[in-house]
Amino acid sequence: MNLSIKNTPEDLVRKLRTRAERHHRSLQGELMAIIEAAVAYEPEQSASGVLSEIRTMGIFTPSEATAMVRHDRDARA
Repeated sequence: MNLSIKNTPEDLVRKLRTRAERHHRSLQGELMAIIEAAVAYEPEQSASGVLSEIRTMGIFTPSEATAMVRHDRDARA
């Protein structure tokens, strides 16, 4: 399939060509890399999703850590 972007500002084309040269790619190759990176992006997780992932790693929130420290300190007393 072919894609075409009409009326592209010359400044943007110049920046894309510079970027392509920097990455040792053709302009087409650079555009493909940009498009592939854009569609591979995963949206951010919800706060509850992040918290769930953190808990599976064994990391606790500050309030939980405070409670754990107090519990250990009281157990030693």
